[in-house]
Amino acid sequence: MTAARGDAAPGDPPHAELASQNIDAVLDFYAREEKRITRPQRALERISHLLGRPAFLGGILGFVTLWILANLGLVRLGYRGFDAAPFSWLQGIIGLSALLTATIVLTRQNRLAGLAEQRDHLDLKVTLLTEQKVAKLIHLVEELRRDLPNVHNRHDADALAMQVSMNPDKVLATLDEVKAAQERQRAAPPEA
Repeated sequence: MTAARGDAAPGDPPHAELASQNIDAVLDFYAREEKRITRPQRALERISHLLGRPAFLGGILGFVTLWILANLGLVRLGYRGFDAAPFSWLQGIIGLSALLTATIVLTRQNRLAGLAEQRDHLDLKVTLLTEQKVAKLIHLVEELRRDLPNVHNRHDADALAMQVSMNPDKVLATLDEVKAAQERQRAAPPEA
């Protein structure tokens, strides 16, 4: 592959074109998701990125230390501190900061969880398609084995069972039923 977007070069093998298409599809998916991010969401994610850095923790600790030292220093110099111990203003600032930080982080996590759910659906679709292809291959190999005169014809119950591919609609319906049952169980009031 020669280009950044997975374009196959003219001399590449045929599977390179398929790989190129797959890479392009994944990159397009991420580009579409990136375009869907609103300006406020993008700002929150930048803030969230900053909050996740070790320097932010150092800043918090430095701020709290300076606040306490400034108040204690003023008291020691004979002045009235702007926030006497037990530092109720500091506690309020820290409480509000914690609330805002948690909200910002949860907002970002919700978006990332939605993105992860989309990837999980794609993974499920690919897995089901792969399962169908493997079932077809097993069927073809078994058919070939039966047709070849020099290969001993034997009964293979496992190969016979694996030739039948799962019905993706039934799999998805079963998953939906299990998910609904789990949600009902979570929503049900606890038994006394």
